[in-house]
Amino acid sequence: MSDVLVAPRERSEAAGSPGPRRRRRGVNLRRVLLGLSGLVAVLIVWELAAEWISDPVTLPTVQETVQETVDKLTVPYPAQGHTLIANAAISTGRILAGFLLGTLAGLVLGGAMASVRVIRDLIDPILQVTRPLPPIAFIPLLVVWFGIGEASKIALIFSGVLPIVTIATLSAIDAVPAELLQASRSLGASPLHTLLHVRFRSAVPGVITGLRLAMGGAWTSIIAAEMIAATGGVGFLILQAGNYLQTSLIFSGIAFIAVLGFVFDALLRLLLRAVDPTSR
Repeated sequence: MSDVLVAPRERSEAAGSPGPRRRRRGVNLRRVLLGLSGLVAVLIVWELAAEWISDPVTLPTVQETVQETVDKLTVPYPAQGHTLIANAAISTGRILAGFLLGTLAGLVLGGAMASVRVIRDLIDPILQVTRPLPPIAFIPLLVVWFGIGEASKIALIFSGVLPIVTIATLSAIDAVPAELLQASRSLGASPLHTLLHVRFRSAVPGVITGLRLAMGGAWTSIIAAEMIAATGGVGFLILQAGNYLQTSLIFSGIAFIAVLGFVFDALLRLLLRAVDPTSR
């Protein structure tokens, strides 16, 4: 009788089998080790290829790239006047401004389309026509409208994030089980209360997945915009380094973009795990 009353977790530990939490830690550690192994393998191949080519303009070594990155973290680039950190901060500020505005507008528009059939019928054809268009195609037009200042960069990010977040929000809300909506209505909830507290809350994991996709597109757009019409940012730094054949600095800028993109994506993944513990 006492064996039956023992908690399942205690029984599993007594039997020597790892519990769910221990298994999850083991899986996460394995994934981290495999990921690090892949990165190390890429760096080794890069170093061997650079040594074989023996031309720093064509392909610098990993050591040269790391040294260039460390130098430009605190020393301004003479052709531009900003450090690597300052350029990263400029690009990040533009990303955050356009991304937050596009996310807010996409959530509102997606919720409105999911709730009001007339709005969906009006907006959906526009989204379907404009969605395949790459945001960077609008750079010349945005420069004409807003100049080469911050407004054109933020507008570019906004125009790329808005349709992705809108479609992700609409799809996630449409996927909410009908039983939840019926239960909410049977308890006397208003349509607005049902939208905010039932449909939106159930759709959060799908929306965050859309945000991750939008963030990747936002970095692509801003780097392209900074190469065409800007006086600062990581994209502008890469362009200037390319003009002076400083390949190691180009790789430094690319590496910084990769790190920043990984950090933003990791934050969104943490948010996803917070709202949906079953996700990986």
